[in-house]
Amino acid sequence: MGAPAAPEHASGQTAARSEASDVFAVWGLTARIVVDDARALPEARRIADAELAAITAACSRFSDSELSRVNGRTGRSDPIELSPLLAEFVAVALAAAADTDGDVDPTLGGDLDRLGYDRDFAALPLDSMTAFDSMTALDGMTASIASRRPGWPRIALTGRMLSLPHDLRLDLGATAKAHAADRTAARIAERTGSDVLVELGGDLATAGRGGRLWEVLVQDLPADPAQQIAVPGGAGVATSSTQKRRWRSDGRPRHHILDPRFGLPAEDVWKTVTVAAADCVRANTLSTAAIVRGHRAPAWLRGLGADARLVARDGSIVTTGAWPAESRRAGEHEEVPR
Repeated sequence: MGAPAAPEHASGQTAARSEASDVFAVWGLTARIVVDDARALPEARRIADAELAAITAACSRFSDSELSRVNGRTGRSDPIELSPLLAEFVAVALAAAADTDGDVDPTLGGDLDRLGYDRDFAALPLDSMTAFDSMTALDGMTASIASRRPGWPRIALTGRMLSLPHDLRLDLGATAKAHAADRTAARIAERTGSDVLVELGGDLATAGRGGRLWEVLVQDLPADPAQQIAVPGGAGVATSSTQKRRWRSDGRPRHHILDPRFGLPAEDVWKTVTVAAADCVRANTLSTAAIVRGHRAPAWLRGLGADARLVARDGSIVTTGAWPAESRRAGEHEEVPR
């Protein structure tokens, strides 16, 4: 997802250019806040810093977080009481698993550790190979690996009480970043009164009551096909990519979107999948599941009525739902549906 450009009002008239933005790093990713009232930016950044720090302390798979302590209860499966914040994020992750028939599974923490993603992404040995070298057919092993029992139905969350089998480790990355974007945008809009766009590593949420359209460039890597779209306030857009968050382990390039059936990186049918939805969590849930589903993704997304843009390995583009047609002239943009 590219940087937001100058926003517009729903009427299509260019807004007064009082907006301001701040770019910073979090979780080894680029984060961005854009507000339509420059005076609100310092407070918006303070709110974002506090929100993201609290989420890190609760939900990170690394550091001395609450989640790492839950995962570290070796040999124990008795229920444990979670903080309200971690319970909220686990509930979101379980809802995404149910909505995608397990394609987005929060119990893949052990698999990510085994594949070498066992520390903050910025500390991993990055893959310097071309994006798709040696990445077909799940490292060439799909045919020889039997599907395994899904992990997510084996955990239970009742209120704040979590039952986690001792052989499973949670990783909330598939939904936590998107939910964090939704939460942060909502809090900034509520507390500052400004319309706001929050992007966390390709997961984008907007909030506010000003009827603002946020002009956004949809593009993953510089050589990929680009499209300018306008995102209305209160919507979410998420891009899942097999080209980024890549590292090397055991001499192989890896990416972070795993196929839960095998515990290995999903086949790279799509370079990227971008989805627009009512909130960022829904958009990210569908975009991640579409990467996992591979060739089956367009039909599945159409069946859901989802508004999506899928970029294949050869650069060809498939769209579903009401995703706007590709612009024909430089500088054009089209509004994504709410």
